[in-house]
Amino acid sequence: MAGERDNSSQAKGTQVSQDPAVTTARTHDAGRAEEGLGWPMSDLAQDRETRFSTGLGWPSERKSPQISPSYPQAGVTSASTEVTSDVSRETSSDTVAVPPPVRTAADFAAVGQLLDDDSTPLARIAEDTVLARQQAARRPPMPRPEATRVIVVANQKGGVGKTTTTVNVAAALAQLGQRVLVIDLDPQGNASTALGVEHQRGIPSTYDALVDGNPLQDLMTTAPDLPGLLVVPATIDLAGAEIELVSVVARETRLRKAIDGHPLVGSADAVGEDRLDYVFVDCPPSLGLLTLNALVAGAEMLIPIQAEYYALEGLGQLLETVEMVKAHLNPTLVVSTILVTMYDGRTRLASGVAAEVRSHFGDEVLRTTIPRSVRVSEAPSYGQTVMTYDPASPGALCYLEAAREIARKGAPA
Repeated sequence: MAGERDNSSQAKGTQVSQDPAVTTARTHDAGRAEEGLGWPMSDLAQDRETRFSTGLGWPSERKSPQISPSYPQAGVTSASTEVTSDVSRETSSDTVAVPPPVRTAADFAAVGQLLDDDSTPLARIAEDTVLARQQAARRPPMPRPEATRVIVVANQKGGVGKTTTTVNVAAALAQLGQRVLVIDLDPQGNASTALGVEHQRGIPSTYDALVDGNPLQDLMTTAPDLPGLLVVPATIDLAGAEIELVSVVARETRLRKAIDGHPLVGSADAVGEDRLDYVFVDCPPSLGLLTLNALVAGAEMLIPIQAEYYALEGLGQLLETVEMVKAHLNPTLVVSTILVTMYDGRTRLASGVAAEVRSHFGDEVLRTTIPRSVRVSEAPSYGQTVMTYDPASPGALCYLEAAREIARKGAPA
């Protein structure tokens, strides 16, 4: 009886076959099932090709999965198709993979004709920038003043945008058809850099006008990008001018004599159509002898104010100095223009500073404010003002509008 049970159990575990390989494979499958791994017992009579190779219980694979309507694949044919195309390794070995075609320059040229570059945002921005640069030189001119306006740009606090305001307002007025002269009175020479004018040691500069008394017309040079803009550069020699002028009589009037002696400074009746319309004096960030020379020489004063509290605190000190100059040296000096710079409308501080300045000075404050702009800061590194570097940027447009306001207001009565 024991022998019969053994024979019956062996019959259940395996099936007798004449092929030793088949008998071995089936015995292996039965052994895996008896190990208790949880796999379902396979039907040993089922054909081997219809079972999944791993035996994990997943449904059996199809012979040609690429041609199933549920999984469409482009460019793939079944094993029975005689046309050769790209097929995966799961298909029959009768098909041969064809390498992808090589694209030539002619193919890309044909595709490029179908693309419309004007439809991309970058292309539109580039087109607008090019048009703005072309139209900057063709802006309609504004009426010229009856006489030359000498405007001093000063603020003893540094970093408020004096030089930036000087060069960009002057460049904007030159683009509006005005004849402008910029006198760089800062030994750092930043205005000369922004206007693309050489100012290394030995170049004729404002030092020669203040110390040696040379006429300004011999020191002027034309800005490269703006034909209507003339520049008197500043060199590092100007830093020693204050010491050299200590013993000079009437040292605070040296710049006024140089400007008044220029043959193109004066009224339309006295000078004619070749006169200068505006003279801007860029001052250093101090209240020393150089700034005092500018205050004595100028008839108007433009004060840039940064939209921060420290700028307001320094403004009070500057106005006290202006009153002293008016009382003793230049009674015609007038604070005609105040420009809020580095304005950030997202902050309450900037709005509060601008509102407080307008409440104290009224119409002297321009309606236009100059926002913080990367383009304005980038332009001097290329030897340009923002008016020529990127005339379509917000900073350039704001400086252009500020220049228009200054021209419309005219000289104070």
